[in-house]
Amino acid sequence: MPKHSHREKILTEGLKVVHAHGFANASVRDIVRAAGVPQGSFTNHFESKEAFGLEVIELYRSRNAETIQQTLRNDALPPLQRLRAYIDAAKDRLNRDQMRNGCLYGNFTAEASDHSERIRQRLLEVFGEVRLALAYCLRAAVKAGELSPGLDCDEVAAFIVSSMQGANLLSKAERSTVPLERFKEILFTMVLRRTGSAEPLADCG
Repeated sequence: MPKHSHREKILTEGLKVVHAHGFANASVRDIVRAAGVPQGSFTNHFESKEAFGLEVIELYRSRNAETIQQTLRNDALPPLQRLRAYIDAAKDRLNRDQMRNGCLYGNFTAEASDHSERIRQRLLEVFGEVRLALAYCLRAAVKAGELSPGLDCDEVAAFIVSSMQGANLLSKAERSTVPLERFKEILFTMVLRRTGSAEPLADCG
């Protein structure tokens, strides 16, 4: 394997190790073993484990950004359909690993933010990007007449971010997507209906 490919291999396989075992519990030895590269390759490409963690967050973020472009920021779809699709994508991700890994952002927040200010600040920026995408989608729903002009899109977007993180955490603990499904049901049948449209929303199944 060419040396220049070691970096990507370490990041790709290292993300899986960190996601499955946690950042603190994922040793450098575990990471390079999963990547199938010499241990020295890690220090050749990353100045510290913190630097590696930041790049793992970026890799995960790039994948989530693709999902956001296909859902929340996809102007070809009706806005509330985009929001449902975004939540369903999170559910699909949970199902792929049998609810064992949860959301990498939430895992890092719980585990690493107390020990790394750089990681904490980056996570805040990433959560902010997600919140902006959600607010964009909600504003599109208001403009399309799917929700009333009285909806506070920024506040509801912040609520969705925090609620999805909590639902992901409970889904990981319960080994079930029920918490995320419950969140989605309440969001569309009560929260958006109560704070936005006076009309019942379409079935959110």
